[in-house]
Amino acid sequence: MSTSETPEPTQQLYAAREPVFPRRVRGNFRALKWWIMALTLGVYYLTPWIRWDRGPNLPDQAVLVDLANRRFFFFWIEIWPHEFYFIAGLLIMAGLGLFLFTSALGRVWCGYACPQTVWTDLFVLTERWIEGDRNARVRLWKAKWDARKWRLRLSKWFVWLMIGLATGGAWIFYFTDAPTLLVDLVTLNAHPVAYTTMGILTFTTFFFGGIAREQICIYACPWPRIQAAMMDEDTVVVAYREWRGEPRGKHRKGPEADKLGDCIDCMACVNVCPVGIDIRDGQQLECITCALCIDACNEIMDKVGKPRGLIDYMALKDEEHERAGGHKRSLMKHIMRPRVLLYTFLWAAIGVGLTVALFVRPDLQITVRPERNPTFVTLSDGSVRNTYEVGVRNKHGESRPFYVSVGVDSPFEVAVEGTDERVVVVPADTENKVRVYVTSAPGSEESLRDRTDIRIWVVDGVTGDRAFHDTVFNGRGQ
Repeated sequence: MSTSETPEPTQQLYAAREPVFPRRVRGNFRALKWWIMALTLGVYYLTPWIRWDRGPNLPDQAVLVDLANRRFFFFWIEIWPHEFYFIAGLLIMAGLGLFLFTSALGRVWCGYACPQTVWTDLFVLTERWIEGDRNARVRLWKAKWDARKWRLRLSKWFVWLMIGLATGGAWIFYFTDAPTLLVDLVTLNAHPVAYTTMGILTFTTFFFGGIAREQICIYACPWPRIQAAMMDEDTVVVAYREWRGEPRGKHRKGPEADKLGDCIDCMACVNVCPVGIDIRDGQQLECITCALCIDACNEIMDKVGKPRGLIDYMALKDEEHERAGGHKRSLMKHIMRPRVLLYTFLWAAIGVGLTVALFVRPDLQITVRPERNPTFVTLSDGSVRNTYEVGVRNKHGESRPFYVSVGVDSPFEVAVEGTDERVVVVPADTENKVRVYVTSAPGSEESLRDRTDIRIWVVDGVTGDRAFHDTVFNGRGQ
């Protein structure tokens, strides 16, 4: 090998990120995204401040995750730790809902309601207010760092930081009384965990919504790689009618104009895309199905006098049909198919089941745990005693007495530790655990058996509601 030969350049496996500066667009889908953004952000930021009167002994915050007392409050609903199946059911419904919408409309969740999309839209909106629309932001990106660029960037970053701070603050308000925590935060009397959580969420919101943006959707989120299993040829997605738009070209006058398609190659669909792709290249992993390219293309079609729908919501099945000259099919024919109906049925069934379980759950619940060491004790008079740990849950807003028994005609004697009466006083909205002694008479049949089935009853001293738990009484045996 000659020393004068030039070595081949090494192939670079990493490409620097090309920043995306989406252009402002008007249209039905953009308006829908504005409404969804306003609704979701309004719910997130304002919900902790809604009050709900539950009585003098319970918190008055409508939505509260009370970790200290292991409770979840949602308006009139209160979820206890042993009722975690409600939370599990809601998570299953969320997963099935994601499958349902993806099967019917592709990544419609990603395009309209995903928190990453919503906050990115908000950050882009503030960026546009401060730095201008797409062309102005591109020029600013390429400009040297002078006083004007520093002023605009610092102003933008400050607003982003305030949005991130409000986001982190709103999150921690869900876990304790919001007005009290706000005062503690301002006076620097809040727990360090509150400040740490706010700091982490402020940074992640700033970075995800302002800096990373589409990189989170493309690289960090696993859903783009999973969604293919939920989609088929009937799934409605954003697509480009290539058979109508090609060959594309800008020049509409001259002898070759009749050979051109409807696409004038204006790049409007690319310039409004929040992830910076060209939908005309076909379906791509990066597409979040936000439909802004539809609004942009329809606006251009109106200007050049061509029919709308060059870029549109459509299914893969429609391509062959429309290429052959068929009319545009109704989207509902694609959506109403067995897979979507199955997801809908499962989603609705779980929702109905959770609703029924919520309204039929009793206000009085008990737990009984027999003591195993020892299983029984023989007293000096020959009687046999078993010990049980009985937990009584009082779901009411005031303290109440509860009476313990083993039935009206039971041969057993019942006593509650610490009191001469068979009563347990349980404070409002708490669970009280007490030791209950069940004793059989000397020489009785129950004391001579190995095991006797018994039923422990607890009666609400105010309403008369009753609850029971079946267990066993251990005797000495023959």
